[in-house]
Amino acid sequence: MSGKILVVDDVATNRIVMKVKLASACYEVLQATGGRQALITARRAQPDLILLDVMMPDLDGFAVCSALKSDPNTAHIPVIMVTAIADSEARLRGLQAGAEDFLTKPLDELTLLARVRSLLRRQSSPDDRRMLDQTREVLGQPRKQDLTEFDKNQRIGILSATKREGLIWQRVLAGRMGCEFVITTREAALAASKNQPDLFLIEGNKDMPSDVLQTVADLRARPASRHAALVVLLPETAQRVGAQALDQGANEVLLHGIEPEELAFRLHTQLRSKHAADQRRAEVEAGLKLAVIDPLTGLFNRRYALNHLENIATQAVRTGRDFAVMMMDFDHFKEINDKHGHSAGDQVLAEAAMRLREKLRAMDLVARLGGEEFLVVLPDTSPEQAERIADRLCKLISTSPVKPYSTEAEIHATVSIGLAMGGQRMGVTDVAALLDHADRALYVAKSSGRNRVSIAPVSNEDRGKPTFEQRAV
Repeated sequence: MSGKILVVDDVATNRIVMKVKLASACYEVLQATGGRQALITARRAQPDLILLDVMMPDLDGFAVCSALKSDPNTAHIPVIMVTAIADSEARLRGLQAGAEDFLTKPLDELTLLARVRSLLRRQSSPDDRRMLDQTREVLGQPRKQDLTEFDKNQRIGILSATKREGLIWQRVLAGRMGCEFVITTREAALAASKNQPDLFLIEGNKDMPSDVLQTVADLRARPASRHAALVVLLPETAQRVGAQALDQGANEVLLHGIEPEELAFRLHTQLRSKHAADQRRAEVEAGLKLAVIDPLTGLFNRRYALNHLENIATQAVRTGRDFAVMMMDFDHFKEINDKHGHSAGDQVLAEAAMRLREKLRAMDLVARLGGEEFLVVLPDTSPEQAERIADRLCKLISTSPVKPYSTEAEIHATVSIGLAMGGQRMGVTDVAALLDHADRALYVAKSSGRNRVSIAPVSNEDRGKPTFEQRAV
């Protein structure tokens, strides 16, 4: 089964008809005969979506929807309210109760299934929600974000057949929403690479309403507009086009004749959902960043560095090019901490990281392995180039003192560097062996006076010799 749907209706015939329609699309269907049973079933079974009738003898659909959305255990479940009541006041009341959609009987099967697919597609799985909550705990973020208030500086782009129609919609909405409105064209929206609106209101042409399908597909395909909310406005005779638009990626399909208050409320709901999705993506990106970035220096950490070094080594074998590995360690760093304090020592490391990033190429890898030890990897680099760069980095640290905020003293720090070459021509393709060569070279630099570069032998014949080339700075 591709989804679990709870059908709530006090009329058995209605439940049976709905079950047949949904089961034909391979959905698992649960049933509840009234509002109270619906609340119990939703908490216990955790359906992926709820189809909720409005008129029921014990609790009406508005009360049930409000209860579902106020319960943390069921608030995430999308609700489609289904009723024979066709007036806009009832629809607005249902939306204000928290329903994601409101459908009027008799239901068009194509439209129903398209809206079900659309909501299920945007709904995260229980495992996804659990993982996100665990990530928030690790990052020290609250488990639930308060989304009742979000940036009012949201932008709505209006795509109408004519600029005059766009101005009409802007006037209708401007007094009801605190947003910036931009009247644009399909071509301009697709050509823009940044600063795209948070939501597009796309009005279908009365003569060719199916034109909106290509617009929706194109906006979803562009990186700059991929995460925007897309709301399609169609003539009342174009419900089938609306179903296709939902399958193409539209977030909402509305029909001409919708009351301005309901339109504004639906657009606000879509902006709020888009804001929540943006927050979730930002949390995931922050978690990924924390997983690979050293928080003190902003450099990559050991976990990322070693994996990336494996990729560089593999690429070097494939291309037949050399690459360099440097182990860099600060000299007498304990004395810096003891004399000036750990805060000053941290600033020395952060300053060194900034200098290294500025002087190396974008393709080069700079990482903090731990403590005062850094790793530098230079892809596509000859031994001669690597030696010059190592000398330059050593001088880069030693020639400019650091002035920490926590002390008036200038700290003159130096580093020792162990350099080893990798690649097939160098005779070393194994990352562990290469790191060992660089580490041995670093030990030689330390034991030979510090503030210098020690170069590991490059040929297979020289690997067994204990001699390392010394380059004092």
